[in-house]
Amino acid sequence: MEWIDEALVLSARPHGENAAVVTLLTATHGRHAGLVSGGQGVRAQPLLQPGNVVQAKWRARLSEHLGHYTLDLMANHTARWFDVPEVLSVIASACAVTEASLPERQPMPGIFAGLQALFQLTDPDLWGVAYVKWEMEILRALGYGLDISKCCVTGETENLAYVSPRSGRAVSLEAGRSYHDRLFPIPSFLLGSALWDADAVRQGLEMTGHFLSRHVFAHPHSRLLIATPGDLPRARQRLAEYYHAATRAVAEVAMA
Repeated sequence: MEWIDEALVLSARPHGENAAVVTLLTATHGRHAGLVSGGQGVRAQPLLQPGNVVQAKWRARLSEHLGHYTLDLMANHTARWFDVPEVLSVIASACAVTEASLPERQPMPGIFAGLQALFQLTDPDLWGVAYVKWEMEILRALGYGLDISKCCVTGETENLAYVSPRSGRAVSLEAGRSYHDRLFPIPSFLLGSALWDADAVRQGLEMTGHFLSRHVFAHPHSRLLIATPGDLPRARQRLAEYYHAATRAVAEVAMA
């Protein structure tokens, strides 16, 4: 068995004395693991950074075997953003969420294309917003998409302000007024606004994180990343903590 495909590195874990089990998201073969000889070596580390784009050649005697990878680097995204913590946190979170949420060896071309587009952004200010939108696409692809097109109570399409944590559907400002504290506010950038801040990204992460935890990670595909069902991957938790801290910092400056 053999195939060649473009892929994104999701993780690399030590195996034996010097090899590594590398998990990729491939363009046409889905989330797929394989063994890389010498993967623990110094020379292999730049190649195996999460988020890197590689050309992967996979070979195995039988299709159900783990198999071996030969990888060639096509793009190193982490090196490009080594001095921008926000972007590095987004890359780490996206790779962890992908590995923990997607079934193995099932093609997910839309998720692959979305992740490629996210990692190719050139403006660091766009990464947080784009990441929230990408998590919404993950939810949609797995059958748990949110519907923010109209109010689930009145049917109106204007003045949408909240999302129900139960149904994942939008609620208008008026319909949700009396119980707004039990709803998720819809971030401005999901309603077409070109203006946003760290708090809007924080709101978006809280909303998508709730549905990922409830629907996707309640039965995770990777116990290495999700120790307790319902938890978010640690890298995803760190990303949320980053935007919480950024929101607090802005508030403190405003109060000074």
